[in-house]
Amino acid sequence: MIRGTTQTTIAAIATPPGEGGVAIIRLSGPQSVEVGNRLFSKKLDALTTHTIHFGRVKDKQGEVIDDVLLLLMRAPRTFTGEDVVEIHCHGGTLISKKILERALEEGAQMAAPGEFSQRAFLNGKIDLTRAEAIQSLISAKNNFALKAAQSHLQGALHQKIVKFKNQLTAIAAIFEAWVDFPEEGLEFASEAEVLGELGETSKEMRALLETAKEGRLILDGIQIALIGAPNVGKSSLMNALLEKERAIVSPHAGTTRDTVEEHFKIGGLHVILTDTAGIREVGEEVEQEGIRRSKAALEKADLLFFLVDGERGWTDEEKDILPLLPEEKTLLIWNKVDRPHISPPTHAIKISAKEGFGIEALKKAVQQKVFEGKGPSEEGLLLTEMRHREALQEGVVLLEKVIEGLTSGVSPEFLVFDLRSSLKALGKIIGSDLQEDILNAIFSRFCIGK
Repeated sequence: MIRGTTQTTIAAIATPPGEGGVAIIRLSGPQSVEVGNRLFSKKLDALTTHTIHFGRVKDKQGEVIDDVLLLLMRAPRTFTGEDVVEIHCHGGTLISKKILERALEEGAQMAAPGEFSQRAFLNGKIDLTRAEAIQSLISAKNNFALKAAQSHLQGALHQKIVKFKNQLTAIAAIFEAWVDFPEEGLEFASEAEVLGELGETSKEMRALLETAKEGRLILDGIQIALIGAPNVGKSSLMNALLEKERAIVSPHAGTTRDTVEEHFKIGGLHVILTDTAGIREVGEEVEQEGIRRSKAALEKADLLFFLVDGERGWTDEEKDILPLLPEEKTLLIWNKVDRPHISPPTHAIKISAKEGFGIEALKKAVQQKVFEGKGPSEEGLLLTEMRHREALQEGVVLLEKVIEGLTSGVSPEFLVFDLRSSLKALGKIIGSDLQEDILNAIFSRFCIGK
């Protein structure tokens, strides 16, 4: 249930730490104006809401801390739904910290991470998907993630979930009527019509759920592991992709003893590339640990680069490695084609990591493989949060259970519970069916001051 305005007034610095042109100290709560009165050189009580005023903030001894601009915004037309005061001072850690300390001295409490957004949610100004979109917008690593966050912030996901809830609520009411008035002969809808509507809703929910993989890759980045036998050029390929000397290149096998991780972009997408120790049978304990970590990187990767030395062709070791690699997420890369080399398989990508040949073709192949030839979507609604994915998965599974039961002739009175549970799962996404401790955990991931 949405709760009313809280009784405390919170304050925090809303801009990043460090030096800059401007810093912002934000207050929200019922005593915001009162605290502002004691800080600012002008009285705020008679001032018009949503206006900006020039003045000074002084310490308790009357010494000027800074000349500032104060923005006064009275409830309910504010982000949090409460009285809000923002003080815009000169950027710099010391100045903003002193003004924040003055606000705390005058009765404000230090805001917890995400508490401004949490209050906006609790006061009914935004739903949970919009609240989470704010943090996603701030942390977006590429244009695709930015567009997905903007879509959520504008309410696209909220509207879709509300649509599902409305459709299922209407069906639940029909089920209840069938149960409560079995002898009345009331024709709310035929069973075939109900099954058709449930099936269509299930199909739409599944379609949204299928966007979760693309949403995760856009938000978190593509995990790529470089896999192969020792000394096939994995470190050289990493350096070629990064366009800098990051990994040690040596003609001796076993040089890479640990996984090496780097971040870069392919076609605007964030990529986490892991160069692994060559997978082979060894006796040395340190290298064995490196190989164990290589296998762990293989398990969590979205995409595998299986690198083969084209000069020598397939080896027994590589033939042993190949069955371990899932075909749907593996790219076979035939390296060292700038030298006399063995003819590669037709599906292999030919490169020379040393000379940079084939690197652009490899980058294009990454997008083709990860996004199944379509490329990342810049439009349309995507699920980007694991929490959303899990709740929608729960909801659609329960709904499909209802459809199966109704098709099999199960009485609606036994299906209402699952239908209501499906609705509750959808409610978790927009925040209408979440416990307070879960809400606190969600908002604790936010920036302080947001």
